[in-house]
Amino acid sequence: MPQLALYTFGVLKLPLADPGTLTRELYESGESVYREITRQPGYLGHAEPVAGGPGELFGADWGVWGEFAVPGWYRKGRTAESTALAATLSLWTDEDAAFEAVYGGLHREALSRRHDWFERSAYPTHVMWWATDGAVPTWGDGASRMERLHEHGVTADGFTFRHPFAPEGKRPGS
Repeated sequence: MPQLALYTFGVLKLPLADPGTLTRELYESGESVYREITRQPGYLGHAEPVAGGPGELFGADWGVWGEFAVPGWYRKGRTAESTALAATLSLWTDEDAAFEAVYGGLHREALSRRHDWFERSAYPTHVMWWATDGAVPTWGDGASRMERLHEHGVTADGFTFRHPFAPEGKRPGS
């Protein structure tokens, strides 16, 4: 049975290493959100570094999730001190489960504050695709699919909650 891969990406106003209140609130919110999401029905797993400290994304060992990768439009730092982004990569049983986790509970509360933490952007903030059962998507998969989504629009290889595709590659209702 195919599994839904979800890659999210946003550029932060401040680096992750910033000692200010907003960054601390982002971290605290993120920790609570992840704890809640991992208990959601339909959640299968998410990329976590095997080793690395807070804010160390590019140099961390991500194990089977591959080398950390971001879309080409990200132009800020890539060190633990200068990185200014938030990204996730997760697996779900289906779109409804992912939607409930993203647009419900604590994550919904965090979304209401996104403009405090994230720059506004003309780029997509998420992309989804169907991974074959047992396959683990990589950060590179997510970044390249997000770039294609931005350049070419939704396809079965990269779609959004608003414009989904079924595992068979068809749009619902078509």
